[in-house]
Amino acid sequence: MRIELATGTTAELVEVEGADRGLVLIPDIMGLRPLFDDHVARLAGQQGWTVCAPQMFPGQEQLTVEERMSAAAELDDAQVLADVAAAAGATGCATVVVAGFCMGGMYTLKAAATGRYHRAAAFYGMIRLPDNWRGPGQGEPLEMLAAGDPCPLMAVIGTDDPFTPAPDVAALAATGTQIASYEGAQHGFVHDPDRPAHRPADAADAWARVLDFLGQ
Repeated sequence: MRIELATGTTAELVEVEGADRGLVLIPDIMGLRPLFDDHVARLAGQQGWTVCAPQMFPGQEQLTVEERMSAAAELDDAQVLADVAAAAGATGCATVVVAGFCMGGMYTLKAAATGRYHRAAAFYGMIRLPDNWRGPGQGEPLEMLAAGDPCPLMAVIGTDDPFTPAPDVAALAATGTQIASYEGAQHGFVHDPDRPAHRPADAADAWARVLDFLGQ
């Protein structure tokens, strides 16, 4: 069901009575839509966790993907991470894990540094800010991990993803992050079956590895 978080941002929430774990699912750049409603419902039912996904670009849901790519430099870490933390609170669980995709994966890396979450998993999140996303409110994920108190972290990476080049992956691995690498996979190969990059077998394997990691 749609809820309004304490920050005023919209989110999708599926509560599971007696859940011992909450999961915050940070969407990709296009935000909440039926795809993520389905992920929230599926993961809640499958894992028995309460799952909450906050909206990206709240109040600007009409933006196209091109407009969102341009507007990324205007995002403010403090606001986005406050929405993620509010989604964690909305689960009502003492133990909360976080996962995200693409831009949401980048924010998962940043959220992992805050010390708020039990574990975190980033699906092909940008390890360094793309040049056109740099703005006064945007911090570098690696710098935030180095300066923060990161929880155990996993990153799902496709070796043919231009957003996560090998030197960046090596730098992320050096922080102690567990890397799940998929040879020949492109950006976005897990979460959206309608994308040309989708790889069903690798996607199933990545989901299994991430959920096992988050459940520890």
